[in-house]
Amino acid sequence: MTDEDLGELCARATRRLAKDEQPLLDEHGVSMWQYITLSALAREPARSQLELARAIRYDKTRLIALLDELEAAGLISRRPDPEDRRARLVSLTPEGTQRHTAIRHAIRAMEDRILADLGPAARGLLRSGLRHLAYGGVAGS
Repeated sequence: MTDEDLGELCARATRRLAKDEQPLLDEHGVSMWQYITLSALAREPARSQLELARAIRYDKTRLIALLDELEAAGLISRRPDPEDRRARLVSLTPEGTQRHTAIRHAIRAMEDRILADLGPAARGLLRSGLRHLAYGGVAGS
């Protein structure tokens, strides 16, 4: 075994997960960015489209097209913010919640297969370590 840098290991892991997730996303009719958006909205509706773009680290100029696709599919709704008519509140529809839950279950089953050789404690440490890397040690992020 070589002594790979964390960046290299994370990049390899990301490529593997993306490759293994793609057929699951295709099966449910969403792209990776659409799933990321649904996941963010499942955690918390967005107070604005700009807030959502920042939360998912997506180019705000491309977000409208992404949201248009999700809205056309009946997975999200956008409505004017009563406190700021220029802003749009973005949230999952019941169909969006159902689709996100189904995709999440399929992805978790795939992750369980990939991590089958690791016990529950090791899986917990892996998630904790990745969360620490991803969010800079911010608890609960």
